[in-house]
Amino acid sequence: MENKVFCISMQRTGTTSVGRFFSDAGLRWSGWADCRKNGWAESWYDGDYEKIFSSNDFLVKNAFEDSPWWAPGFYKILYHRFPDSKFILLTRDTNSWLNSMINHSNDNLIGEPERHCKIYRREKEFYEKNKFALLNKKSMCISEATEKYKEAYENHNREAIDFFGKKSPSSLFVGKLEDPDKWQNLASFLNIKISKGYNNHENSSSNPSSRNR
Repeated sequence: MENKVFCISMQRTGTTSVGRFFSDAGLRWSGWADCRKNGWAESWYDGDYEKIFSSNDFLVKNAFEDSPWWAPGFYKILYHRFPDSKFILLTRDTNSWLNSMINHSNDNLIGEPERHCKIYRREKEFYEKNKFALLNKKSMCISEATEKYKEAYENHNREAIDFFGKKSPSSLFVGKLEDPDKWQNLASFLNIKISKGYNNHENSSSNPSSRNR
C-alpha cells in the first residue's frame, strides 16, 4: 500500500484549508464527504478500524483530513498500521480556537452529540441528562465547559507531538495556523511543489452545520 498523509489537527484548526491544499497539490484528497458516506466517524467510535481501512475510499485516496483522523489517540492506530505515513498537525492559540468553536456552531455541540462529548470529556453530563433529548444539540453548550475544551485541545496537541517525538520525529509536521509560510513549509515536508505565493484560507466563517471542521 502506498504511503498516506493524515491531517490530525483538531476541528477549527485549518483542516478544511489543508484539504484544499491537498487538492491543489494534486493529491487524492479525502474529506468530510467521504467520512459521511462511509460512516468513518461511527466506525471510529465503535472501534471498528478495519471497516475504515478496508473501505474503497480509504484504499484509493492518499491524503485525508476531517473526521475521524483527528479523533483522540487515533494517530497512534494510524501510525502503527501505516508506519510510513506522514502526519500534519496545525495548531493555533487556545482561546482563539475555543472562540472559533463557539462561533462556528452558535455555541451548540458540533457533530453527533455522543461522539462530541466523548472527545471533549463531557460523558458524565451526557449520561446524566436525557440521552434522547440530546439529539437536540441546543441542550448542551460549548461555553458551559470551556476548561474541558481547552484541556482537550491542548492535550491532543501536546500528546501528538510527544508521541511522534519518541516514535518518529520525521513523520510529523507541526505548524501554526497563523504562520504565513505554513503551506510552503508543508509542501517541503511532503516533498511536493506548489507555487511560490500559494495561499488559501477555507471555511473561516461561522457555520452551524454538523461538520467537524
